[in-house]
Amino acid sequence: MNLKNYINTIENFPKNGIKFKDISPLLADGEALYYTISEMAQLCKDVDIIVGPDARGFLFGTPVAAFLKKPFIMVRKPGKLPGKVVSYDYILEYGKNTLEIQNNLVKKGQKAVIIDDLLATGGTVEAIIKLLEHQGVEVIKVVVLMELIDLKGREKLNVPVNSLITYKNEE
Repeated sequence: MNLKNYINTIENFPKNGIKFKDISPLLADGEALYYTISEMAQLCKDVDIIVGPDARGFLFGTPVAAFLKKPFIMVRKPGKLPGKVVSYDYILEYGKNTLEIQNNLVKKGQKAVIIDDLLATGGTVEAIIKLLEHQGVEVIKVVVLMELIDLKGREKLNVPVNSLITYKNEE
């Protein structure tokens, strides 16, 4: 199945110069969605936990985790998770950001995969890897629906990246 047929490119959204990749048509097509989740799940059989960032990482990570009967761990910005959390601060091109997971949901020695909809510059995924590594979790791969290969995000990561779709700048 050619998943690019289910992704719309919206020019100048959310601001000028951006070619936004809209996944709504994929999510609205049951066959394409099932295919996507099945393909991602095939890539994740060898992990202990599935980790995904808010919000679109939840859309793909949760069903993959359910499909494989594995735990799903949410990564969110500060103030979004109840109870005790573990935080990680990181620097972006335009400032500082923080990511959090709930305390005691991951265990030292677990092998994890990070699932998200898009890999662009790799900054957020790199921060999630460091957040998990500080908890003793080994991130063994990243699985994304789409990768903007010209932004070279995978070069920041020291783990294999699996992309179901790749785009170059002109696409």
